[in-house]
Amino acid sequence: MTMASAVKKRRMGLQERKEARQGFIFVSPWVIGFLVFTAVPLLFSLYASFTNYDITSRQDWIGTRNYTNMFFHDPLFWKSLHNTLYYVVFSVPLTTLGSLLLAVMLNQKIPGMKVFRTVFYLPSILSGVALYILWQMLLTPGSGLINVMIGWFGVDGPAWLVDPVWTKPAIILMKLWSVGGGMLLYLASLQNVPEQLYEASEIDGAGPIRRFWHITVPMITPVLLFELITHLIGGFQIFQEGYVMSNDMNAPGSPVNSLLFFNLHMFLKAFKVYDMGYAMAMAWFLFVVVIVLTVANMLLSKYWVHYEGGDNR
Repeated sequence: MTMASAVKKRRMGLQERKEARQGFIFVSPWVIGFLVFTAVPLLFSLYASFTNYDITSRQDWIGTRNYTNMFFHDPLFWKSLHNTLYYVVFSVPLTTLGSLLLAVMLNQKIPGMKVFRTVFYLPSILSGVALYILWQMLLTPGSGLINVMIGWFGVDGPAWLVDPVWTKPAIILMKLWSVGGGMLLYLASLQNVPEQLYEASEIDGAGPIRRFWHITVPMITPVLLFELITHLIGGFQIFQEGYVMSNDMNAPGSPVNSLLFFNLHMFLKAFKVYDMGYAMAMAWFLFVVVIVLTVANMLLSKYWVHYEGGDNR
């Protein structure tokens, strides 16, 4: 190795180290924020789930007692888990199907379709307590607009937020009102399906239903997978609906705990009775459930999700 090449290699090494230092400086705010606001609290919550932490006093290690109490001595744990699973099982398929069907209808090439797309998308950008109060008014048993409209057909509407049998269907109905966000994703995906595929299938004699099932659905399965996973995660995180839309604000989750969702029960344990250790144990249980279901969806996706490359990866 000549002296010139050695000097050149040394300069290159110095330049690479300089660029590496600059790179670390640029990403350091994110790294510090992640460590301070995500990693450390996450690890602390895992540790605190094995203690009797209640904010006001020191933490004493109690082992798996929080988890034992959760599974064997807290009937509201199972009630809240049942309420949440009920919501997820019915809400996720219905919102996914509703978004897809709405996108298919709004994908038609007719005059004024942009107006309809805007109208159906608008509800998805509304959120907050004001929205839930609006729906409480719409679902009022006697004078609510929904029951009034049902009454036009000679049917007595149910006591939506008063009857425990109808509280969760009422929440699911409210969620179906805001399927416009998913509709927008499906609409973009539908418009990316090559027209040549439809033309070729039409020449072969395929009808609208066969074209939809054998061309449209396979081509949009990546978006279907994304929507399924995000709706699943969001479904398990339901909280505000049960807290705000209870018919007794002094007893969140009422009537008869029919709206006591998992996150609401965890919130009440943490900030009403200050049993933080127990609440963190519940949080980690929910985390494991969501991770398992997400991984299962990703593993099963290779059997039904199709990508343009054709390798399902």
